[in-house]
Amino acid sequence: LQWAESFARPTWEQLKKRKPPYGWKELPVNVLDSTLSLLKSSDLFDGRSPGRCIRCAVVGNGGILRGSRQGMNIDSHDFVFRMNGAVITGFEEDVGTRTSFYGFTTNTLKHALSWYHDDGFTEIPQSPETKYIFIPSDLRDYVMIAAAIRGQTVSLGTDRGDRLLHPGFISYVTHKFLSSPRLADVRVREMYMPSTGALMLMTALHTCDQVSAFGFLTRNYASFSDHYYDSVWRPLKFYANHDLPMEGELWEELYRHRIIMLYQRSADS
Repeated sequence: LQWAESFARPTWEQLKKRKPPYGWKELPVNVLDSTLSLLKSSDLFDGRSPGRCIRCAVVGNGGILRGSRQGMNIDSHDFVFRMNGAVITGFEEDVGTRTSFYGFTTNTLKHALSWYHDDGFTEIPQSPETKYIFIPSDLRDYVMIAAAIRGQTVSLGTDRGDRLLHPGFISYVTHKFLSSPRLADVRVREMYMPSTGALMLMTALHTCDQVSAFGFLTRNYASFSDHYYDSVWRPLKFYANHDLPMEGELWEELYRHRIIMLYQRSADS
């Protein structure tokens, strides 16, 4: 995570050469300094660790969860990660009720509130347990988190937390685990980045002892609707900014090596 001491000269010299989300290139120094100075800890659990093997559930929004009855299993974990259009009301039996960490970029949050409003995503998860993980994909994320912490209106840009992923970490997991061929394609490499779900799952893998993934891409994804909360059946669409098939292959490989538990089921089960 980024925090107050992240904005040091050696880090600046390294990250100023990389564009977001992998660095700080072209970001105003005063915005970085003022935002990071508000972040007081680099500990994801912030003293909430149970002092034993930490079990985490990372809950994607895939249609495979509709009718899964995994809610109690998900909530039994020490921490529960969710992201983007995480609809809970009406689907508690399938996806649980707890949200320990909610991950998003400003862009995905705004789109989720707009696109999935009619499906029930009318506000971000809120509870005394919930902490927010910003994925800094642009200047607007640094500006927004500073405004949120201060309880102020956004002072610049087009937009009106508690945690901010480190660009060095995003770069590391991208190139070590999620290095899509799209990074070598000059037509799309500027827009490519791992999906929010992938970054939340990799964050959990680097901080928890046991990780269970629910609602992530499996081989039979075409048998399910795009999201578990879709009011009408919708096929999953792939876009150039993410490489979901590559991510799905990684989840299966991690499952085969018993590094994660990956929830899978047949379409008729």
